[in-house]
Amino acid sequence: MASGQPMQPLGLPGGHVADIDAAPHDAILEVRNLRTSFPTAGGFVHAVDNVSFNVRKGEALALVGESGCGKSVTAMSIMRLVAPPGRITAGQVRFKGRNLADLSEREMRTVRGNDIAMVFQEPMTSLNPVFKIGAQVAEAVRIHQKVSKKEAWRRAGEMLELVSIPDPIKRLDDYPHQLSGGMRQRVMIAMALSCDPELLIADEPTTALDVTIQAQIMELLASLQQRLGLAILLITHDLGIVAEFCERVIVMYTGRIVEEAPVRELFANPAHPYTRGLLHSLPSVSGGDPAAPHRLPTIKGMVPSINNLPRGCKFNPRCPDVMDICLGNEPARMMVSPGHDARCYLHGDEADPERVGE
Repeated sequence: MASGQPMQPLGLPGGHVADIDAAPHDAILEVRNLRTSFPTAGGFVHAVDNVSFNVRKGEALALVGESGCGKSVTAMSIMRLVAPPGRITAGQVRFKGRNLADLSEREMRTVRGNDIAMVFQEPMTSLNPVFKIGAQVAEAVRIHQKVSKKEAWRRAGEMLELVSIPDPIKRLDDYPHQLSGGMRQRVMIAMALSCDPELLIADEPTTALDVTIQAQIMELLASLQQRLGLAILLITHDLGIVAEFCERVIVMYTGRIVEEAPVRELFANPAHPYTRGLLHSLPSVSGGDPAAPHRLPTIKGMVPSINNLPRGCKFNPRCPDVMDICLGNEPARMMVSPGHDARCYLHGDEADPERVGE
């Protein structure tokens, strides 16, 4: 895994560029200038480009954005599970001070599960249909911890109980097809937590579930976070889940972070035009005149192809606040308020003050 030189931000002269390299003392994961690239006929394209953020001990951090914006590739890069020919071409991923880029594959396997675990969005494709649930959870324990088969089986029963599966000992002998979608997702969470990791990456963990089961899974994750002191990186496109579950949120667009803020601050004062567009497009049960129904606001245009991105700010063809400077160099992440930054020239020294916050 290559480690390149950090990209220098292209900000306005005198602009308030956010200090994204300053990690808080309680950060357990530090991602710095991460770039993950895939070869194409026209050269390398960057699915994740110059991404930097921290995850603090015991917090819930959300990574949100449209499908294809780079959320899942970011997660797979952290775990060093990007499928070839894709690869990390620049940046660092540091867990508790150790750069995961410097570890051998054997060393990285000990990090996965023991230190960082991941839950995927479709449990039926992650569970082996021909093995019993107990055997699969026990195998996850034995891969990462030197215990006997009997001890691993006992641990598997404890983990099913931890994730609130009814009659957990009996369920150890069930096959995946005998469980509902919600129960299978609980099994995946049990497997992920079986070796006591400090960081759980949950990649769209409720996507394939109905609304009632989604709420139950999120309540389970919130409960486990409190009980176990977990840090959770939640990858989602559901801003409702973010508002209820997370403390901080990162918004991605075309492989870049365009805004980062505490959740309440982001919902009350979205700073990037893309974030404002996402929030405005949320349906509401209380807004408008029921006698005069209206269409939901939308963000005009389409997400550009990753191998044909516009010059300057990548959102400029769709932005209602576009300025001439947006068509030149790509903006840096500008400070909006403490803990809140946005990759937008509206927050630089040359912005039109009457347009900020429209």
